This record gives sequence, structure tokens and C-alpha cells, in this order.
Amino acid sequence: MTMTFTDQNVHEIIASGQPVVIDFWATWCGPCVRMAPIVEELAQEYEGKAVIGKYNIEEENDLAMKYRIMSIPTILFFKNGEQVPSLRMAGAQQKADLQARIEELLAL
Repeated sequence: MTMTFTDQNVHEIIASGQPVVIDFWATWCGPCVRMAPIVEELAQEYEGKAVIGKYNIEEENDLAMKYRIMSIPTILFFKNGEQVPSLRMAGAQQKADLQARIEELLAL
């Protein structure tokens, strides 16, 4: 199941050290809405291996400001409590491309 990240829970989840994938999105963003089923599928496929979820920039903004999210969708990857900048993705993504990045994250 896709995690819903909020400003209240996201820092604790990242600090846990487990692999974390955050999709920054908004309801008015067409590409974000089209990616939603892909993010949901990947959250189910990687359950127990990575925490995958969505961060709604309309409702939350601390994390978006911290990581300078200027366009959506943007996907950030974290492991061992730290962002992995080389894996950052911006714009709509194909499932295979996003899956490849998750595999890279898990291999770190």
C-alpha cells in the first residue's frame, strides 16, 4: 500500500534508515495523477523492502521546501537516513525506469 507522507511523519520514516521513495505530487497535476497507479503498484511490489509513497505539496510543504521541489512530479530517494541525489527523478516516469531506480537504491 502506498504510504502517505506528511510533514509530521516523513522525517521519522527517512531517519529509520530503510529505503524510502517519495513522489511529490498535487491533485491538479495531470502527469502526477497518471503516475499514481504506477507508484501504487511499485509500493505493493516492494512492500517489506522499501517504503514508497506520496507527498501532496498542496497539503504539506516543509519537505518540498527543504529539497527545493520546483516542479512535479519529482521523486526523491533516501537510504540510511540520507537523500541519494543521483537517483532524483523529475517529470512523469515509465514504470520500468522508476523500478530500475528503486533497484539501484536497494543495491546501495
